[in-house]
Amino acid sequence: MVQKILVGGGTGYLGQHILRELKNQGYYTIALTRNSQKLTELGINSYIDKIVEAEVTKSDSILGVCEGVDCVISSIGITRQKDNLTYMDVDYQANLNLLAEAQKSKIQKFIYISVLNAHLLKELKIVQAKEAFVEKIKLSGLNYTIIRPNGFFSDMTEILEMAKKGTVYLFGKGEFKGNPIHGKDLAKVCLDHIGKEVQEVDVGGPEILTQTQIAHLAFDALHKKPNIKSVPVWVIQILLFFVRAFTKSTFYGSIEFFLTVLTMDLIAPKYGEIKLADYYKEKIKEGKNV
Repeated sequence: MVQKILVGGGTGYLGQHILRELKNQGYYTIALTRNSQKLTELGINSYIDKIVEAEVTKSDSILGVCEGVDCVISSIGITRQKDNLTYMDVDYQANLNLLAEAQKSKIQKFIYISVLNAHLLKELKIVQAKEAFVEKIKLSGLNYTIIRPNGFFSDMTEILEMAKKGTVYLFGKGEFKGNPIHGKDLAKVCLDHIGKEVQEVDVGGPEILTQTQIAHLAFDALHKKPNIKSVPVWVIQILLFFVRAFTKSTFYGSIEFFLTVLTMDLIAPKYGEIKLADYYKEKIKEGKNV
């Protein structure tokens, strides 16, 4: 029976929700983090039974970390670059180091969070790193599940921030569709697969929305008149050319990813109950971005 769960990436948006949901469902939770102080700042210490502070990018710092662990859930990855580490350093190598420890301890399950439609995004640095690790999981001999969400509600905060400033800029006609998911709902999906044999699962939220509809939800939450401007899609190709040509991948990787997914439909099977409008209202009430 699975009882002890180690969570990698627990200080991230999804990781926080996973730790909370694990404790709510009665699991023994172990948080693997570089900075235990951040867990305190986030107010999630009460959901954690054990904290392991280590540099996951350095294999010798996590020796034996999976001893006695039944399942590993990893959302380890770069979101906003601060340490000059590459995607291959973190999304690939750090997870690979954790996988090696999981293999040594012969854990029952390894759950990893990648991205939806990775096969369509192979030219992106972040996806290359994540999928290189996915291939290692498939060869690991462990029981695994790859969770493929199409976007977090936290990503939609950028539109809310633009609305706060008075204007939301959308590429094309704002007709690209998606069904992003709240971290709490996605955490439940991750936990639902602890005892399942499913190897890959695409995950989206309960509502399919166009970008224009998302912008309207942001303005409505702010009680402001909508002001939406259209940016031609071809502008993205120019922006991508310049960031790739004149900056390092440690800088442009996240920009490259978001500019690309903003110009495609990202629709996955519906899960969860929390709606984006409610998330926006919650963020405004809290008076912060994430």
